[in-house]
Amino acid sequence: MSRFGEFGGQYVPESLMNPLKELEDAYQEAIHDQEFMDEYRYYLKQYVGRPAPLFYAERLTKKYNKGKIYLKREDLNHTGAHKINNVLGQILLAKRMGKTKIIAETGAGQHGVAAATGAALFGMECRVFMGKEDVERQELNVFRMKLLGAEVISVTSGTATLKDATNEAIREWVRLAEDTFYVIGSVVGPHPYPQMVRDFQRVIGDETKEQILEQEGRLPNRIYACVGGGSNAMGMFYPFIEDRDVELIAAEAGGLGVKTGKHAVVLSKEVESRVGVFQGMKTALLSDENGNIIPAHSISAGLDYPGIGPEHAYLDSIKRARYEVVSDKEALEAFELLSRAEGIIPALESAHAIALAIREIEQTKPSDLIVINVSGRGDKDTHTVMAYFDQGKQNLESLNK
Repeated sequence: MSRFGEFGGQYVPESLMNPLKELEDAYQEAIHDQEFMDEYRYYLKQYVGRPAPLFYAERLTKKYNKGKIYLKREDLNHTGAHKINNVLGQILLAKRMGKTKIIAETGAGQHGVAAATGAALFGMECRVFMGKEDVERQELNVFRMKLLGAEVISVTSGTATLKDATNEAIREWVRLAEDTFYVIGSVVGPHPYPQMVRDFQRVIGDETKEQILEQEGRLPNRIYACVGGGSNAMGMFYPFIEDRDVELIAAEAGGLGVKTGKHAVVLSKEVESRVGVFQGMKTALLSDENGNIIPAHSISAGLDYPGIGPEHAYLDSIKRARYEVVSDKEALEAFELLSRAEGIIPALESAHAIALAIREIEQTKPSDLIVINVSGRGDKDTHTVMAYFDQGKQNLESLNK
């Protein structure tokens, strides 16, 4: 399926049509090959450390007494986030296709670290494109990528963030597609990437469904996840889409506020969504009336993206999932809250989902079950949060420069 309603498709140069066809054929063959899937599941279990726990947040639950809160602990995966689930699948596919080199884009650096990790595991050459601004604010992850043997290429064009890193990675793939596999980090890009990434990430939702049924005997009332491109959210949501009594809720990065223009919101009702073509896909975009992309902003580099995966745009259009705005300030408060309430330091991306769940806690019945996807851990963000505390929790705008 190359489209989700009107969204998705393949909007790429003619030179990429054959590589995409080769990729789609190889992927479809691989996921129906029991040996390939067994190898993938082996690495998820023995290397990543899955299944990731579904943890009952007892102290957070008692603090609000408005529903039972569970946390899906993707932060406990090897490399510290959900990204490794997808990377291992794609690199095994690259290996199957005879590719010897991989390229990747990264924002917060978690996908870059996962790509560098997978490349080291299978002895492949790895180049990671990362916006200059993100290189500076994610210094720890840059060092980790280099330590793992990857070359990190700092992108200075445009806003020097995730969008521009992705543009450069696509240009490189056009040039080197014969022996190079492009490992996309989210449910974005031309078909088959949105479908492929979702299928490798659905392990999150599949495990959650099995675990909540085992622990509670029923499905949750609400599931929360953060969304930039949207792979952790789609991986969590997808196995529950047909379960209509389960509300699917995603937190978009509100940055300094929608009215300031410094945000990464494309679907929430607070903005007028515009549909356009971007990086090989048709989807909802942060763009002006002439179709020009507007620079996105978020304190979390992984959500600093002016678009969203086409399947998310589709779920929004059919009202199967709800997308809400969470500001930088709310995310920072949730970062501190979860750290102190449960001893879990979340990624700033994940803190957006936590903030949204807590904001909506008053609407929740005491008998309700809530699941929050903690998509990654927050050690990569500690210097940003330290600066926030050093400033007395003031002046967010200067913190983001």
